[in-house]
Amino acid sequence: MSQSAGRTPPSVEAVVETAVYADDLAAAEHFYATVLGLPVIGREAGRHVFFRVGAGNVLLVFRPEATLRPGDLPPHGAAGPGHFALGVRADSLSVWRDHLAATGVVIEKEFVWPRGGHSVYFRDPAGNSVELVTPGLWGTPAGW
Repeated sequence: MSQSAGRTPPSVEAVVETAVYADDLAAAEHFYATVLGLPVIGREAGRHVFFRVGAGNVLLVFRPEATLRPGDLPPHGAAGPGHFALGVRADSLSVWRDHLAATGVVIEKEFVWPRGGHSVYFRDPAGNSVELVTPGLWGTPAGW
């Protein structure tokens, strides 16, 4: 029996990485770097492109076939479109709407949440559902 058996583990502090999958990494890189302005922090041709999101998060975009093959890391992947949300300031949402329209991105849905917060949904080139959300949605200590 391990020493930690019966003890409560320390709390998890953050979601550090969010992963989605795309067959066309060049289109994904263009979209996330150019349309959303996320800095590229890593890439491996035919396998992945990684982006910094804010001060402490990373968005990983993998080519599905490349991550299903055994290698240094455990195989992983997903079928179908994924979803994730990116936090934006409430006073920037109208600028984001205008920017998305100017870059040809169609807003699929908008939603005002009962607790507060406003979400704008659209798709990346691979069909993943991307959400821009303003503070208030979850009522977290960080404001989201």
